[in-house]
Amino acid sequence: MAIDIHWIRDNASLAQHCASWRSLPFVAVDTEFMRVDTFYPIAGLLQVSEGEHAYLIDPLLIDDWAPFSALLQDPAVVKVLHACSEDLEVFLRLTGSLPVALFDTQLAAAYLNLGFSMGYSRLVLAVLNIELPKGETRSDWLQRPLTETQISYAAEDVLHLAEVYTQLQQQLSAEKKAWVLEDGAELVANLGREVAPEVVYREAKLAWKLSRAQLAVLRELCTWREREARARNQPRNRIIREHSLWPLARTQPDNLVALARIEDMHPKTVRQDGEFLLQLIKHAAATPPADWPEALPEPLPLEAATLLKKLRALGQREGERLNIAPELMLRKKTLEALLKTGYPNGPYQLPDTLRGWRRELMGQALLDCLASEGESA
Repeated sequence: MAIDIHWIRDNASLAQHCASWRSLPFVAVDTEFMRVDTFYPIAGLLQVSEGEHAYLIDPLLIDDWAPFSALLQDPAVVKVLHACSEDLEVFLRLTGSLPVALFDTQLAAAYLNLGFSMGYSRLVLAVLNIELPKGETRSDWLQRPLTETQISYAAEDVLHLAEVYTQLQQQLSAEKKAWVLEDGAELVANLGREVAPEVVYREAKLAWKLSRAQLAVLRELCTWREREARARNQPRNRIIREHSLWPLARTQPDNLVALARIEDMHPKTVRQDGEFLLQLIKHAAATPPADWPEALPEPLPLEAATLLKKLRALGQREGERLNIAPELMLRKKTLEALLKTGYPNGPYQLPDTLRGWRRELMGQALLDCLASEGESA
């Protein structure tokens, strides 16, 4: 079938199209980008469809994103994307905005129990019975001109996305549709809350094994790495590799030879930033005890796995009752956060990460389950 493709290559054309899209109930949106050697994604193409035409927006030729930003933030127009976390980063970098009324078709498929974390090709096959050609995912989206294959791939993708949305939303109950949008809003909120570089150390591997004095060093290392990655627009591991952070904070080398011997330490890091890192470590090691970070909680012991399994089973039963993919019900991280509030003897508190309909439907049942475990122990 011939696809009706419209190119948008200037600010005026984008503004005109965005104005007309804002009168629609929904638009399907997709992005193609490059992110090989950079911290931030570089947009190569944006695609929009209302189900009949494919509009291809060339971000290399446009510098006024205000109309597109207004479309993204218009709650009257549902923005349809698939597995959209990276697309959201593209929007934020390009336009400074994130979508309001976000419908992720990957989430919708899970709510209809078609499958969890479904790839786009599988979803198109399941819903539309169309086999997509193997993608152009590895191609260069910043080259110009784009190849005919790239153009048809990008146009077909967004056109099918609009069709998939139309089918899925007809099958969803009003309640489940609201839940898909609620989860979409949470994705947006999580990305909108940029993590401060000063607290990144809490997520570092094995950080809980360090003393408070060593954590003061880890905190400075992680803060510097995060800031430098953003400032240089390079992946974090180009600044310091992940596996070097913990041994750096633990052994605190004071010369370049010792620094170079740190596990997974790249020679380029030693050459480029070695002297600075030694000074940073020395300075952080002199942090007065009153300013040391709090000790980080240990991971849950292995014995907690049984309890974790019981809590997950509670979510799975609820998922079966609602005919929702069980993995969508209770995230492992949320259940671990719940257990950490009171393990092993309680009392427990629902963590902030258990929100919305999940908290309403399962919050009390989770607490009851833990209370009864405590009584039988």
